[in-house]
Amino acid sequence: MAAPVSDNQALYEAFDYYNFDSQLTEKQKATRDKVRAFMQEEVIPHINPYWEKAEFPWEIARKIPELGIIGGPLAGLDFVEVGLIAYELAKGDGSIGTFYGVHSGLAIGTIGLLASDEQKARWLPEMLTMEKIGAFGLTEPNVGSNAVGIQTHAKKDGDSFILNGAKRWIGNASISDLLIIWARDENGTFCGFVIEDPQNTPGLTIKDIWGKVGKRSVLNADITLENVRVPAENRLEKVSSFRHTAQVLGMGRYGVSWEAAGVAAGALEYALKYAKEREQFGKPIGAFQLIQAKLVEMAAEVTSMQALCMQLSRLMTNMEVNEGILSLAKYNNARKARLVTSLARETLGGNGILIDNHIARLWTDAEVIYTYEGSNEINLLIVGRDLTGENAIV
Repeated sequence: MAAPVSDNQALYEAFDYYNFDSQLTEKQKATRDKVRAFMQEEVIPHINPYWEKAEFPWEIARKIPELGIIGGPLAGLDFVEVGLIAYELAKGDGSIGTFYGVHSGLAIGTIGLLASDEQKARWLPEMLTMEKIGAFGLTEPNVGSNAVGIQTHAKKDGDSFILNGAKRWIGNASISDLLIIWARDENGTFCGFVIEDPQNTPGLTIKDIWGKVGKRSVLNADITLENVRVPAENRLEKVSSFRHTAQVLGMGRYGVSWEAAGVAAGALEYALKYAKEREQFGKPIGAFQLIQAKLVEMAAEVTSMQALCMQLSRLMTNMEVNEGILSLAKYNNARKARLVTSLARETLGGNGILIDNHIARLWTDAEVIYTYEGSNEINLLIVGRDLTGENAIV
């Protein structure tokens, strides 16, 4: 077989066929470039052994705070920068991207939006430096797409709440210092709690899920809560309905739309380089019509995904989005990422299934993206509801 596409070296020139770079400010370019350099220098050459062992890459992750991107808007970043960060992280490795997205987006985003000033002062400073890692516990074993129907419940007991229930697929849970748990109280009110030091909390059990085929280096866990006592002061003050949680999930879908575009772009870049260098029948395989057809199909899809993300960032900046708009972006880009990464894998032939050539990781990352932050079927139906006014989900 031919040598790996990059011999674990940095990515080559980024794919930007329609010159979206020209629309970026110097600050946005600087943010993107430092994340891109980090992925090229610190992640891509080193991530494969962690992925193969399904081991979290602490040695890599501990360097992320140096980039000054933790917290997104809380770090002074605009929506384009937030999107570009998700895009560049995903191009390099989905596990690193998900770790960052859970901690910086879901966990910090929840506290930034829904905590009281006192709670923010108590938790955010150490989260923004990654001295403390956050996790976000919403999905349950029996409740996935129907997140509003969660079964975990909280009962008031003096100056505490007693939590009972279960959560599943919770990213960062087993390495978290602050674990957000969503539940319903005795009145049926949707509510959120922050569990401090979850690894040592009586009644709380966290077990990592093994056997994943994608995003293997980020840790996802099953959680059980059996009479877990949480101080009443740790109930998120600004949460009174699922609508508040949906605000955080909306930001998540924004980031995942960019992430899907990044995964696809990374796969295309690897495939394009390979097609120019790999020779068969006396010439580069990129000279053959069938390979060019794959490359053009990938280029068309990636360019359309990039364009959608750029426009979505403008809508976010102007506060002109709704649930349907965000779901359409996630639905469209997750679907296209599956196609592009599959075509890229095909372009490399047998070499496409080797993680040394990196596309295999991106290919399986695309499968994960298709399902999380709302399965693509649910996102489709959210858009359908927005277009027609008719709810086909239930």
